[in-house]
Amino acid sequence: MHTLVVAATAAEAAHVPSSFPLVITGMGKTAAAVATARALASQPTLEGLTVVNIGTAGSLRDDVTGLHEPGVVLNHDISADMLRSLGYDVRERLSVGGSDIVLATGDTFVTDPLVRSRLAERAHLVDMEGYAVAWAAQEFGVPVRLVKHVSDSADESALDWPAAIETSAVELGAWVRENC
Repeated sequence: MHTLVVAATAAEAAHVPSSFPLVITGMGKTAAAVATARALASQPTLEGLTVVNIGTAGSLRDDVTGLHEPGVVLNHDISADMLRSLGYDVRERLSVGGSDIVLATGDTFVTDPLVRSRLAERAHLVDMEGYAVAWAAQEFGVPVRLVKHVSDSADESALDWPAAIETSAVELGAWVRENC
């Protein structure tokens, strides 16, 4: 068994032990999907490999803080119902574990209280890469785990995200060290 750690930014992965292979994807779903797929395609074998996506997330609910391993990830900014009405199969919801925590992924950096409230009806956390990493891993037939540390409340506090990364990176690095 071996682990490929995937993070959007070097800052989020700053405390991942150097013994783990690490992919820095860049921000957003497109960058995350391409970098993850490229990394998986370059592996000598996928047998026994697990992708672990670590990163920060905004909390959509006031009682959700700390470190979480979501069981479901949603692509929150795709018009899934509309596309289904046109006859297309859209998988905007992926199962990634046994937890009840739901992560919503989209290319929007959530700071608006109305967006936060709408997303909170379907999810606990919001990020910009988790769904894309999970999608790529699942397309390659590789197990994936998402591990997210709450860095903000997906409101105006998200604008202080750069100042919160170090605290999250310490927690994420400790999780990798203890669980991978």
